[in-house]
Amino acid sequence: MATPKRTWYKGASYHITARGNHRNDIFRDESDFRMYLIIMKESIKYYQEYNYELTCYCLMTNHVHLLIRANEKEIEHLMRRVHSIYSRYFNKKYNYVGHLWQDKYFAELIEDDKQMLETSRYIHLNPVRAKMVEEAQEYEWSSYSIFIGLIEEGFTVSQNILSYFKRDNNKNLYRRFVESAIKAKVDEEVMHNGSSS
Repeated sequence: MATPKRTWYKGASYHITARGNHRNDIFRDESDFRMYLIIMKESIKYYQEYNYELTCYCLMTNHVHLLIRANEKEIEHLMRRVHSIYSRYFNKKYNYVGHLWQDKYFAELIEDDKQMLETSRYIHLNPVRAKMVEEAQEYEWSSYSIFIGLIEEGFTVSQNILSYFKRDNNKNLYRRFVESAIKAKVDEEVMHNGSSS
C-alpha cells in the first residue's frame, strides 16, 4: 500500500522524528553527532534555492528530533539526502550492514503557532525527560543553548521561534517558557506523591 503524500504548502514547518532500526543507536560517539549536523548544514546549503530552515533540533542516542521549515519544496528532498549520506558514513565507519533507520522518518505538519511553540519546547526538553541531564542547556547536541544565548547561532534559524516573544527579552522569555514545563511537571509529581502518602 502506497504511503499517502504529505501535506505541504509554501513555508510549511514539520516536526521530524527518525529512529535507529530496532531502536539501535545511530550515534555512538561525539564525532557521529557532529557529522550528522555537518551533513545537515551542507545539505541545507546544497538545496539553498529551496530555502530550507532548521528551526531547532535535538539529537538523541538512537533518534533525532528536528523542526524544519520547508519554504519552497517538500521536506523529503532534504531528509533523503541527509539520511542517505549519514547512513553511508555510519556503515563505513562501523562496518554496519543493513538499514540504519527504522522505516521512513515521521513528519508532523505544524498547523498553528501554539503547536510550533509546544513542539520546540518538547524537542529541547527531550534530554531532560530522558533523565540524561537535569537542565536542557547541559545537553550538547541540541539547539537550546543557541535559543537562550549561551552559544552563537550557527545554521539554525532560532528567530522562527524567538519572534513569538518580546524582542528585547526574547531569549530570557523563551527560557522561562521552556522551564515552566519542567516546573509544572515537578509540581504535579509532588502533588501526586503527597496524595498517595
